[in-house]
Amino acid sequence: MDMISSTFQAMGLFLVTNIDDIIVLSLFFARGTGQRGTTTRIIVGQYLGFGGILLASVAVTFGAGLFLPDEAIPYFGLIPLLLGVYAGWQVWRNGDDDDDSLADRPISALAVAAVTFANGGDNIGVYVPVFLAVGTGALVAYCVVFLALVLVLVLAAKFVATRKPIADVLERWEHILFPLVLIVLGLVILIEGGAFGL
Repeated sequence: MDMISSTFQAMGLFLVTNIDDIIVLSLFFARGTGQRGTTTRIIVGQYLGFGGILLASVAVTFGAGLFLPDEAIPYFGLIPLLLGVYAGWQVWRNGDDDDDSLADRPISALAVAAVTFANGGDNIGVYVPVFLAVGTGALVAYCVVFLALVLVLVLAAKFVATRKPIADVLERWEHILFPLVLIVLGLVILIEGGAFGL
């Protein structure tokens, strides 16, 4: 497989497996509106989370299946579920004061990383067979392309979140959408993965 072909295949695979992150990242941007360093923290968090996905995929590809057993992947759905429940509890607890109480709390790079990693459990299942089918050179090309596209994904989410009509909707409903999307995401990961016998 030549390098150009590998690059285009890697781009397609990344887009198919990560397009849903634009919604979650847009909500992170909406939550961090007006806070200094929001973009940097989201970029760092996305790289940490996706880096974990990539490392786990490569480790499993090279036979380190004990590092991350397949049965453990669905349980990562607990991360966005619990973050969503906590965010929802904050909204309920603070009522109409939600914007004031949460506006001063910066977006955490670790929270972004945790949600990214949890949402990427299915990515591992897709990446491993592909990595097994390509040579080492192509695998390296895939990893380089993936890491370059992480930044593109974050900037696309920022672009979406800052368009006036979308930004207005996100600003008005972010306090409800953010916990709701995280809770649904967590439940989908748990249910689709068969966690707890679901």
